[in-house]
Amino acid sequence: MSDAIRTTCPYCGVGCGVRATPAGDRQLRIEGDPEHPANRGKLCSKGTHLGETVGLGGRLLHPMIGEKRASWDKALDLVVKRFNDTIARHGPESVAFYVSGQLLTEDYYVANKLMKGFIGTSNIDTNSRLCMSSAVAGHIRAFGEDVVSASYDDLDEADLFVLVGSNTAWCHPIVYQRIQATREKRGAKLVVIDPRRTETCEDADLHLAIRPGSDVALMNGLLAHCLRAGLVDEEYLAANVSIPQGFWDMIGQGSDLWSTARSCDVAPEQLLRFYELFAAHPRTVTLFSQGINQALRGTDQVNAVINVHLATNRIGKPGSAPFSITGQPNAMGGREVGGLASTLAAHMDFAPENVARVGRFWSAPRMATKPGLKAVDMFRAVEEGRIKAIWVMATNPAVSMPDANRVRDALAACPFVVVSDVMADTDTGRFAHVRLPAAAWAEKDGTVTNSERRISRQRQALPLPGEVKPDWWIIKEVAARMGWASAFAYGGPADIYREHARLTAYDNKGARMLDLRDHAAIGNPAYDAMEPVRWGERSFADGRFPTPDGKARLVSTVQAALADPLKDWPLTLNTGRYRDQWHTMTRTGLSPKLARHREEPLVEIHPGDAGRFGLEDGDIARVATPQGQSLFRVGISEGQRPGEIFTPIHWTDRQSTGGRTGLLPRPLTDPHSGQPGFKSTPAKVEKVAIEWRAFLILRGDAGTASLPPALWATRITVNGGTLYELAGAEDDKAIDGWLPAGTRMEAADPAKGTRRIAVVAGDRLAAVLFVTRTGELPGRDWLIAQLEAPEVAPTLLAGRAPGAMPDRGPVVCVCFDIGLRTIVSAIVAEELADVTAIGKAIRAGTNCGSCRPALARILADTLATAEKVHAAE
Repeated sequence: MSDAIRTTCPYCGVGCGVRATPAGDRQLRIEGDPEHPANRGKLCSKGTHLGETVGLGGRLLHPMIGEKRASWDKALDLVVKRFNDTIARHGPESVAFYVSGQLLTEDYYVANKLMKGFIGTSNIDTNSRLCMSSAVAGHIRAFGEDVVSASYDDLDEADLFVLVGSNTAWCHPIVYQRIQATREKRGAKLVVIDPRRTETCEDADLHLAIRPGSDVALMNGLLAHCLRAGLVDEEYLAANVSIPQGFWDMIGQGSDLWSTARSCDVAPEQLLRFYELFAAHPRTVTLFSQGINQALRGTDQVNAVINVHLATNRIGKPGSAPFSITGQPNAMGGREVGGLASTLAAHMDFAPENVARVGRFWSAPRMATKPGLKAVDMFRAVEEGRIKAIWVMATNPAVSMPDANRVRDALAACPFVVVSDVMADTDTGRFAHVRLPAAAWAEKDGTVTNSERRISRQRQALPLPGEVKPDWWIIKEVAARMGWASAFAYGGPADIYREHARLTAYDNKGARMLDLRDHAAIGNPAYDAMEPVRWGERSFADGRFPTPDGKARLVSTVQAALADPLKDWPLTLNTGRYRDQWHTMTRTGLSPKLARHREEPLVEIHPGDAGRFGLEDGDIARVATPQGQSLFRVGISEGQRPGEIFTPIHWTDRQSTGGRTGLLPRPLTDPHSGQPGFKSTPAKVEKVAIEWRAFLILRGDAGTASLPPALWATRITVNGGTLYELAGAEDDKAIDGWLPAGTRMEAADPAKGTRRIAVVAGDRLAAVLFVTRTGELPGRDWLIAQLEAPEVAPTLLAGRAPGAMPDRGPVVCVCFDIGLRTIVSAIVAEELADVTAIGKAIRAGTNCGSCRPALARILADTLATAEKVHAAE
């Protein structure tokens, strides 16, 4: 048996260590790495099922020019010719790279060096702009450098956790489990600040469902309370922090308890409880994520959080820090090498001395001297014809950017589009003139940096298939063909990493905390064997900051006016992630198990709003904003604030006729960071009339990018095949054309509008189609299982096994494929009293732990129902 390869998970910024063991042709057995300090052997549901995502289905395996396969030489020569011609005719500012937090640090470094040092423009930006650039801007304003001031060790030593704008239980499950472990061990308290009542709130000591966008008012109010209560550390401030003139007057304006409660739309007694918890627990870690960053005043919100920690001296100490938890696996590595258009390299900005320094180090012929276009502005420049050639690497902006239809129009009109990607068919790839096959997660070799500044190795576990190449190799080949072969003469990722480390140390006499001089001469064997290492250790423990005067800065932040609902757009749209999916599902969408947690994109809406707009659970609704519209399945949720709705970011045209959240947000950005405000878009919702509902199950890979002809059609991968959920207002017979050849069995009830068809081919089930106009559809699980059954069951058209078969209900525990009804039955039958007991009884929640908050809620609801029944008796 092959030895396990120690590598790093490719999902969120937690940076979990993974042990990947080759287990056959293109197969990996996945385990958490118990020696990695970020996760200590634990993995969330997405990491646990990485082995289901490493096949070659749908992969881009060869360079493509248009729809024709090409050699690497022809493809790269065309890229170079078109970029050179564009630069010669229109100047360096007419080209751009749009890159990704999915790139390794070495990939990022080479792309940034080529664009900023040799092409001569800073028009390289990253999809990390969409998730954490406000944190970057906030760190630089407060600390003088983009330095995260916390580590995961602080989670073990805190007495109070404040989660702001973060559904940590779903989006960073390993961090959430570590928080929960500290609460169990040390009695630490948990406050969750989020307009939605998410699963992260289930076990919190306090949930503040504040009005979206009121975070500055909340944090200023907290700081005003600290000032009144004598919690501001005047001695620390005098020695270590610069305070702008009028700062305390600004904090005092409208920041009393009642005014703050009114601004945030929360009860004063809840707000006071938060203040008291903060006052009573000096060891406080405030973790913030997209709910803070993805806002039109995201940078001010970041600084309002940091202000509180600086003013109360809750920074640089064990268990005390503001903590930005990043969304992507290498967003931090990209920040370190200058992958943002607003930074140069190695945590340097565009000050003349920095431009000169980096130019000397690179021997660069054409150094960029100013920031480039940030993501939203970049695609606006493409639309306006100012950028005439763009290279998109490892990301899908036709789905993920705000006002995505406008981005699509821009790409369609762009004279030259290059896409480097893993998948052959993506929404963005459809606009490419050249597509370049890049290495996938299990084929990459390099480093990533996680949310706590820990550099980890990502190691190749599978061979490069077809003609696939690593991103760094593709970029350096383009650079060589453009005439700069000697400056990009890298033999492997270790060469690039050493150069990156040398640049962080070059002419750096303590001015920048990012300093990897210990790795500047690392040998290839040492690079291959590198253990996870955190740079900077405990940031700011000595009270010194990387600013000219060595002091941190309090930043004046004023709560912006929040608009009331508009007559034509009475709702506020919030967007975010689902627990078991990732970005645009090009990887997680391949996993049958991950698909079952949320099979369709929902618009979550408060019961009162649902009644107001005539919606029922399970309806199809049209969500519209001034930018666009898309269809969603309705999910009625008490966790939504009245007047607000939520949709997920993951679905694309490849998986659904609806669910296109990217079409909806405004292309408005934070003035400091350029990060789009995804969290508060004016919207409306209306019911869509449906005449029939159906599902279609096909054996084998779908093999097509199209969807069945229906108003509502979604697709997920299941064991042995593909499941489509369908609904429409026209004739449902058009779906029959999607059924494969074979022997048909049919049953119909015209009076009820019910049709059931099963197709058998080669003595195996090939497809089933169930349609209804008035009745209920049977469960899908048993029928899906028949795709891999050795013989055809006689009860196919009944949609169930012979005899009685319990319905497990919606999947809650993905790791062990356990449904809601199974959990409820176990709680009742075995009189289970806590989540641990549920795990012992049926294993739910005992692997990755991502479903534990859901189990707690199910337990509470089940016990409450049992009490009501008992009382009635």
